[in-house]
Amino acid sequence: MARDKTNSTQSAPSTQRTGEQAPNPVWFKPVMFGFMLLGLAWIIVFYVSQGALPIPALESWNIVVGFGIAFIGFLMTTRWR
Repeated sequence: MARDKTNSTQSAPSTQRTGEQAPNPVWFKPVMFGFMLLGLAWIIVFYVSQGALPIPALESWNIVVGFGIAFIGFLMTTRWR
């Protein structure tokens, strides 16, 4: 008796995830909070030193730099899973 010529091998199930995203790496949360705390520390140092630190040449732009660093941390929270 002859065998049919149909494909007898089964295809592997799809490994693509639908609707669910992979979790963040271990380093993500410490870096996120690190940016937020670094930005806060930058602003506090600027105010406590009365503008002499962290970078005197930037003068009042140190506030923008501090908020920018903290903002990076807050943007990372949108990707946190």
